[in-house]
Amino acid sequence: MLDQEFEANTQTELNLNHLAEKFGFERNVMEQVLSKKKLPLLWISAQDCTGCQESFLRNSFPGIEELFLNWISLEYSELLSFSSGYQIESHKENIINSNFGEYILVVEGSIPTNDEYLTVGGCSVKEEIIHAARGAKAVFAFGSCSSWGGIGAAKPNPTGAISLQELLPDVKVVIVPGCPPIAEVMVDCLLHFYVYDVLPELDKKGRPKKFYECTVHQQCHRKEFFDKGLFAEHYDDEGALKGYCLFKLGCRGPSTFNACESCSWNEGLCSPIGAGASCIGCSEKNFWDRGPLCFRKTKA
Repeated sequence: MLDQEFEANTQTELNLNHLAEKFGFERNVMEQVLSKKKLPLLWISAQDCTGCQESFLRNSFPGIEELFLNWISLEYSELLSFSSGYQIESHKENIINSNFGEYILVVEGSIPTNDEYLTVGGCSVKEEIIHAARGAKAVFAFGSCSSWGGIGAAKPNPTGAISLQELLPDVKVVIVPGCPPIAEVMVDCLLHFYVYDVLPELDKKGRPKKFYECTVHQQCHRKEFFDKGLFAEHYDDEGALKGYCLFKLGCRGPSTFNACESCSWNEGLCSPIGAGASCIGCSEKNFWDRGPLCFRKTKA
């Protein structure tokens, strides 16, 4: 019994040290939050592909099971909740009423202004989000669709899709764009709010500065080749195999603010550019309407 208790305490110490190091949280603050009540989370899906939640589930540390068991209490998600229909919708309403001003709201997907395109439990998703936002302690837009409008708002925008900031102009919305966003970025935002009870530092567009203050190009592992004027001309040429810059193949890294090259994906092992693909600028506003996602440049 004592051995098990010692092992549990040791694991807790290791986890706290790792969390403090990975996210830059103060170690003494991390110790204090061990006794805090878990933070209720409502995750509402609008016009989405569930890609943001799929990415979120793949966070490496803390694992999603540890996150939900120790820090965040996921109370509502159309994708992840065990129950559905009347049960989950009534539970969501109970959480809003019993935790008014104490829960966080995450919205994934663009919001149609034409109500007939998306209803949940007989209520338009637009009204559902407005209702949930009234009692939320913090509101996050995860993904480019809820951050900017995304593919739903691309021309000709048949549903009249808008972003969460446009729907809630009087609410401070933290936007975490990306198609999808990096798992560690989403988890960092939630944990930062849980640990410090304040939003992370934001840029003028409402994005967490920690992850969106630099362009992909500025942090790119291929930048040395850009500086030397060495470019891949085709995805399968010798330059590409040597890791040359992909700018001539349409890479949008120089105009895209994201942490793909600093945080990376899959436990920090890879990135789209690391896999040999050009950045398509998925975290930028209206990226769907900016012509082909990748196009060859004749000059660089």
